[in-house]
Amino acid sequence: MARLADYFVLVAFGPHPRGSGEGQGHILQRFPEKDWEDNPFPQGIELFCQPSGWQLCPERSPPTFFVAVLTDINSERHYCACLTFWEPAEPTQEAVCTEDAAGREEEADAGGPVRLPPAAAVPPGQLFAPKTLVLVSRLDHVEVFRNSLGLIYTIHVEGLNVGLENVVGNLLTCIIPLAGGSQLDSVEDGVRTISLGAGDRQVIQTPLTDSLPISRCSVALLFRQLGIANVLSLFCAALTEHKVLFLSRSYQRLSDACRGLLALLFPLRYSFTYVPILPAQLLEVLSTPTPFIIGVNAAFQAETQELLDVIVADLDGGTVTVPECVHIPALPEPLHSQTHSVLSMVLDPELELADLAFPPPTVSTSSLKMQDKELRAVFLRLFAQLLQGYRWCLHMVRIHPEPVIRFHKAAFLGQRGLVEDDFLMKVLEGMAFAGFVSERGVPYRPTDLFDELVAHEVARMRADENHPQRVLSHVKELAEQLYKNENPYPAVAMHKVQRPGEASHLRRAPRPFPRLDEGTVQWIVDQATAKMQGAPPAVKAERRTTVPSGPPMTAILERSSGLHGNSARRLEVVRNCISYVFEGKMLEAKKLLPAVLRALKGRAARRCLAQELHLHVQQNRAVLDHQQFDFVVRMMNCCLQDCTSLDEHGIAAALLPLVTAFCRKLSPGVTQFAYSCVQEHVVWSTPQFWEAMFYGDVQTHIRALYLEPAEDRDPAQQVGEAAAEDERSALDVASEQRRLWPTLSREKQQELVQKEESTVFSQAIHYANRMSYLLLPLDTSKSRLLRERAGLGDPESASNSLLTSSMAGSVAESYDTESGFEDAETCDVAGAVVRFINRFVDKVCTESGVTSDHLKGLHVMVPDIVQMHIETLEAVHRESKRLPPIQKPKLLRPRLLPGEECVLDGLRVYLLPDGREEGVGGSAGGPALLPAEGAVFLTTYRVIFTGMPTDPLVGEQVVVRSFPVAALTKEKRISVQNPVDQLLQDGLQLRSCTFQLLKMAFDEEVGSDSAELFRKQLHKLRYPPDVRDTFAFTLGSAHTTGQPPRATKDKGPSLRTLSRNLVKNAKKTIGRQYVTRKKYHPPSWEHRGQPPPEDQEDAISVSEELEPSTLTPSLALKPSDRMTMSSLVERACCRDYQRLGLGTLSSSLSRAKSEPFRISPVNRMYAICRSYPGLLIVPQSVQDNALQRVSRCYRQNRFPVVCWRSGRSKAVLLRSGGLHGKGVVGLFKAQNAPSPGQSQADSSSLEQEKYLQAVVSSMPRFADASGRNTLSGFSSVHMGGHVPSPRARVTTLSNPMAASASRRTAPRGKWGSVRASGRSGVLGGDVGSRLAGRDMLAPPQANGAPPDPGFLRPQRAALYIIGDKAQLKGVRPDPLQQWELVPIEVFEARQVKTSFKKLLKACVPGCPALEPSPAFLRSLEDSEWLTQIHKLLQVSVLVVELLDSGSSVLVSLEDGWDITTQVVSLVQLLSDPFYRTLEGFRLLVEKEWLSFGHRFSHRGAHTLAGQSSGFTPVFLQFLDCVHQVHLQFPMEFEFSPFYLKFLGYHHVSRRFRTFLLDSDYERIELGLLYEEKGERRGQQACRSVWEYVDRLSKRTPVFYNYMYAPEDTEVLRPYSNVSNLKVWDFYTEESLAEGPPYDWELAQGPPEPPEEERLDGGAPQSRRRVVWPCYDSRPRAQPDAISRLLEELQRLETELGRPPERWKDTWDRVKAAQRLEGRPDGRGTPSSLLVSSMPHHRRSLGVYLQEGPVGSTLSLSLDSDQSSGSTASGSRQAARRSTSTLYSQFQTAESENRSHEGTLYKKGAFMKPWKARWFVLDKTKHQLRYYDHRVDTECKGIIDLAEVEAVAPGTPTMGAPKTVDEKAFFDVKTTRRVYNFCAQDVPSAQQWVDQIQGCLSDA
Repeated sequence: MARLADYFVLVAFGPHPRGSGEGQGHILQRFPEKDWEDNPFPQGIELFCQPSGWQLCPERSPPTFFVAVLTDINSERHYCACLTFWEPAEPTQEAVCTEDAAGREEEADAGGPVRLPPAAAVPPGQLFAPKTLVLVSRLDHVEVFRNSLGLIYTIHVEGLNVGLENVVGNLLTCIIPLAGGSQLDSVEDGVRTISLGAGDRQVIQTPLTDSLPISRCSVALLFRQLGIANVLSLFCAALTEHKVLFLSRSYQRLSDACRGLLALLFPLRYSFTYVPILPAQLLEVLSTPTPFIIGVNAAFQAETQELLDVIVADLDGGTVTVPECVHIPALPEPLHSQTHSVLSMVLDPELELADLAFPPPTVSTSSLKMQDKELRAVFLRLFAQLLQGYRWCLHMVRIHPEPVIRFHKAAFLGQRGLVEDDFLMKVLEGMAFAGFVSERGVPYRPTDLFDELVAHEVARMRADENHPQRVLSHVKELAEQLYKNENPYPAVAMHKVQRPGEASHLRRAPRPFPRLDEGTVQWIVDQATAKMQGAPPAVKAERRTTVPSGPPMTAILERSSGLHGNSARRLEVVRNCISYVFEGKMLEAKKLLPAVLRALKGRAARRCLAQELHLHVQQNRAVLDHQQFDFVVRMMNCCLQDCTSLDEHGIAAALLPLVTAFCRKLSPGVTQFAYSCVQEHVVWSTPQFWEAMFYGDVQTHIRALYLEPAEDRDPAQQVGEAAAEDERSALDVASEQRRLWPTLSREKQQELVQKEESTVFSQAIHYANRMSYLLLPLDTSKSRLLRERAGLGDPESASNSLLTSSMAGSVAESYDTESGFEDAETCDVAGAVVRFINRFVDKVCTESGVTSDHLKGLHVMVPDIVQMHIETLEAVHRESKRLPPIQKPKLLRPRLLPGEECVLDGLRVYLLPDGREEGVGGSAGGPALLPAEGAVFLTTYRVIFTGMPTDPLVGEQVVVRSFPVAALTKEKRISVQNPVDQLLQDGLQLRSCTFQLLKMAFDEEVGSDSAELFRKQLHKLRYPPDVRDTFAFTLGSAHTTGQPPRATKDKGPSLRTLSRNLVKNAKKTIGRQYVTRKKYHPPSWEHRGQPPPEDQEDAISVSEELEPSTLTPSLALKPSDRMTMSSLVERACCRDYQRLGLGTLSSSLSRAKSEPFRISPVNRMYAICRSYPGLLIVPQSVQDNALQRVSRCYRQNRFPVVCWRSGRSKAVLLRSGGLHGKGVVGLFKAQNAPSPGQSQADSSSLEQEKYLQAVVSSMPRFADASGRNTLSGFSSVHMGGHVPSPRARVTTLSNPMAASASRRTAPRGKWGSVRASGRSGVLGGDVGSRLAGRDMLAPPQANGAPPDPGFLRPQRAALYIIGDKAQLKGVRPDPLQQWELVPIEVFEARQVKTSFKKLLKACVPGCPALEPSPAFLRSLEDSEWLTQIHKLLQVSVLVVELLDSGSSVLVSLEDGWDITTQVVSLVQLLSDPFYRTLEGFRLLVEKEWLSFGHRFSHRGAHTLAGQSSGFTPVFLQFLDCVHQVHLQFPMEFEFSPFYLKFLGYHHVSRRFRTFLLDSDYERIELGLLYEEKGERRGQQACRSVWEYVDRLSKRTPVFYNYMYAPEDTEVLRPYSNVSNLKVWDFYTEESLAEGPPYDWELAQGPPEPPEEERLDGGAPQSRRRVVWPCYDSRPRAQPDAISRLLEELQRLETELGRPPERWKDTWDRVKAAQRLEGRPDGRGTPSSLLVSSMPHHRRSLGVYLQEGPVGSTLSLSLDSDQSSGSTASGSRQAARRSTSTLYSQFQTAESENRSHEGTLYKKGAFMKPWKARWFVLDKTKHQLRYYDHRVDTECKGIIDLAEVEAVAPGTPTMGAPKTVDEKAFFDVKTTRRVYNFCAQDVPSAQQWVDQIQGCLSDA
């Protein structure tokens, strides 16, 4: 029984002691005046009665009522019911207010909460003060409180004739039952009717079980105010211990909301700060660091704004605001969605019927109270599902004297499959759950609704999941029970309480609330107390029972674990492997092991392994031999490697007994246990793991303690009972014991307590031993202290050792620093382990109630245990060192290039999978080649890994991955798991710019010093101090050493001496700005405005006069100079200039005026511009001495020179560096120098203008324009410092989207990026529209294609200067509109570098599979590589268009050696078909990239000096652009895509000298450019990549494009939109069979054994090759152009809806049509050809056959309207370069290519006779085939002509045909053997020899 009310208090308004205008509450009276003994009077009631502060009011407000909740120090809640009414203020109170009226006014201005207008406006008689009646109770009966206080107020207001003292006295002495209903004998006991003695009657119903919360309607109201999603997030926030704040203007609403939220949390209890109504004075409580649920009046919302981590729920506005920094974990799916849908069904029953055609007329909606219970029922079900099976994870640590229970969190999460779930983790770690375990874990106690639900209804809930109606009916059943709990007897709820009349508060009260007589009230209270003491105490009989455990838990969501869904087959493999191991079938076990290690990624297989191993342990020990031990340890390590600290309940727990059971004998008396080999796992150093294991074991032993069968039963009965007892859980046993406890005698109780304690104690000793086993390393002398376990070192980090020590990080540093110890003494390891064990022992023993004496004993024992164990380990360690090492596979030596030498011999490593799918067999299929076991070699040229897959199923494949040392871009130390025994190893990850990645783990035999040496050597080779130390140089030197020095006196100066003289002269003549070889920096801005002082001008002019040699006319050349000239003429540039008709040197020497351009030798000594070639093309009219001055205006002195001329329009393409701000003279300006008359800046700008003018004049169409080629009319003004005038025409090229919509002429599509930025409308046609000229022309093509060729306007400029926006700002335009500036935005080399880095990361290892993943595409987009290629192509196509229309173009970007080179080369490639041949492309690269000084060494970071600048692949980007064009025009290029990849690989490989150094000047300096004429080249290694390509082409047509069929006049205009660009497969493909295929000698494999005829005369054995995507370079293993064309035909057939035909029929028809069409003028398309629907300039697809003179040749062409004459030439070219593999599809005799055939006798192999065979010479396939007879279709053997070295006359040998002339014999010598042939007569023999010779010379 309990008191209904503890205290009745009257609180009134009183003045504030410090005289401020605010009042404060004063307690006028309280009853009883003495505190109850069991319940002291709560402090601070005055604050809580008026939470917004005490204030006077100008009018009477109606009375208010709310209930505040106070929590005392013992966490008891006190409910304060407050009824407030207003009375006229007394004068003293008013005085307080008027005094401070001014202060109030100020406060009102500041926005304070003030209800009081200025005092002047209020007549003194009309202020009202609040007065509050407060009832304090520990019970929560809100309605009774409301009625009782209302009655007291009514008596006062209505003046009823009832003594207030009696009513208050009765109220305080009213006693009611705590929890009634079923626990009481009759209705009268459960329902208490009370009367306060004023003719009133109230019925109080006590709930049936007091553990269920009472919510009335509060939950339903909360949902109505906030909605489902908001309430759910508040629910999750409260459970995961976040701060929740409610805001409302109503206090009652705040209390209800808080009450509702708490009711939802049942069965968990909220244990943090809970204040439903917080007074204004206590608002600072909100900044407390602990979680809370608090309600605050909405008037104070402003004060809550700056709280950063509080979730604010606004009840009036219906919103919940979650701050950014707060993350509320959501309920795990599928529970979240299920809960959400059930809640919506409960709240909105009509939702289900809304779509019905005939909805029922009425829907029965629940009352608000019922809906409230239904909502609670949904959450009750949710908790039952979340916590289902929780009782199976409770560990009974002690039963007597009090139960000690621990919850095994990890086991619970693991078995529910929710280890990763954030929400449940937080809930289980929270305080509320800890309270839940201690309260509900007890096995013997009263039960309630939740216990029933979680034990018995879970199966039903799972079954109902998909049936909403059944779920709803279950919810309704639960709601009924909850409702009945709150209202056990609905029938008797009758109240009769007087209420005041309407508007009674407005009537003038007769008098203020009277002071009550304390004595009377006290007397009533005392009487009641005396009576109570006389009555027997009412003892509540608790009905305690065993709490049901329910079914064992299941996973909340059966998740399939992806690839490793453990099928029965996998478990079978594990079982078989283990049985093989224990039966000694080691080979069988070895085969299965990789499959087992893969299967062990799945949990079921790991469980299976533990169970199987348990079966092989007898009497806690299993002695194995070495191999068995090795296998078992490897499987255990594999199992444990994925164990997180949360998985500890599962695998580690199952293996713990096993690691101390399996052992092997090392020597007599020395046994090694498995635990010494599995210590590396982090789980062993996790205190939580050991605690959970310990408690589990203790529970088992304590259960066994009480299950000992009693002695006095008869045996038969015992057996039956024992069987039943085995099934009883520890909780059931504990429950039974708790029930019996009170009945036991005192002695028996003591005995049980001692037994339990000794059980716990013995387990603690056992665990101290176990922990020392797993924590002490085998070699205790090292302080490796289990490397990653920093937790053992320092006591603070023990609890969260997992967080403080990351595995990877700690292995990377040295052990000492990480383990937390100063020095590596043995005792330190021991000390750390002792400390760790002691902390563990302390924790578990205090928790499980071990006495302090026992605990001290344990502390003494632990060091001894550790010391003993260390001693045994020393012997084990010593013996284990003596074991013979396991046989490792033999190291495979890599094949080296001639001249390549090994620097470091093989270090054993494992090559690990790096994310590329193919190597591990992913979606591309094929076995897993990685991880592979082998060695890494470092040579002078490459880093090479060779090895074999660790997976034996892959057979004997060799895995090779290598890349040139020079290509290394990033090297990073990593810490990885060794794939074999799963231990952590040091590793290295090397990334190269040839898109290879080596991710290696060093074998344990490789010491850290070897690995370090490898890194150092690698670094040394990657960045040699000088370019002479690179492989390309050292390679040649090996061959030239040992030759005597040759005398060179007699034949004039040799080239070497010449080049030295040349360099000396160059250095002399170099002029001022090249004294040091630094990059040129333009002068700073403030120096640019002033002209230079005169003396400096003089200095310059003097220097010009002093060095006449730079300006010598070419006729007066010295002999050495002439020699230089002749060698310069041989360079690529000159050959190309002559081809283009830009003049020869002779014409320049004799100054033939007819030519517009001449070759000038002005730079032959590299004096004017060091990075230009020696011979340059300049306008005829410009003198050599003017060039020096012009060059000063340009960066790096790279003045404009011609590099190409269009054969058709005669327009020229020029290139130069960007302009300086002014001429170089800007450098020499002093700050305040006086200005001389004609400044030098003017003169050089003038030279510049003259030069451009000369270029314009040299162009045939503009030379005769009326008098424009004079400069007389120009005022000479700077080109700099001048804003373009309104007449300037400036064209901007930038982002396509930027073309402004307001410009009518702004085009879209490709040309949208070219737009005018000058002022429009001043000149009639400004350049934007002129260049894109689209007003009256055809609309732009879709897809970014250029418009029709006639799109440029007739009035174009003669010369367009394409420059960087930033540079051209100040350039003065040409007044006569002859040249025009086109500023464009280009990227810098810096951006290329960063973009390439990102591209490298995206492509390696994120290599796209068949379907590129979104992540790959995203990272590709982030790299912006394709965007840069798009820009380059876009600018190049623009230039091509301009040149094609007859205007010349000067490309003048950056320093003129990066982007300029890219653009100029691309333009020439697109415009001139010659550059699309093999020879032309070589010329293009030599001319534009090598001669014009692209800085290969600098951009490729070839030497130590370039290391900081990093790798910037400008050339690779150019090759990528060419590749994009190649893809779009596959028939226009003579070279194959492989050629581009080859150059891409070797321009960084430093294998050849071609791409070393930064300019011709540097190459001459090193003597590279001109080899000695007399030098014998011989068979030495190629120094030049071109030489290598030539040699290789003779052997194989790998660089040749089979689809080459060019159109002679074709100018290519590729699409450049990013959507049209493809990722180059050079970036993503790889072949593991022989590494990158670009070093051809290595890629060919070892030479094949000579083929022999088989005895039965059958064909020679074919050598099979494994071909699958990542292992082999498939396109090379099966080059295949025909089938691609056939596929294309088939695709087009389906596209056109034709029925597919056999290709043979189509072929024959084409053949016939071609014959008919062989007339010279035949231009018609044969009807049988399929014409594709591509745009015209993308030419359609067709196949032609041209009958040739001998046999037939096949020519492939993709053009339908080309004359047959050109086809013939194309086909001859194609036939010339055909290869043996091209036509492997055509096996019928008819379609074979038989260039010459006949009978020959061939001698068999050794001791075999001569035989007549039918021989066929096939020039197309380049082979000699032989058959048994003429009509035989099956070839019996092949001689590949590529291998033939010589054809010589032969001699007859034994067994030769007798009748034949000796001269009819001839021998064919191949690289493998000599074939002896004999023809029928001498002429045919001669014919055969000629044919074969001819075939060889063709190749």
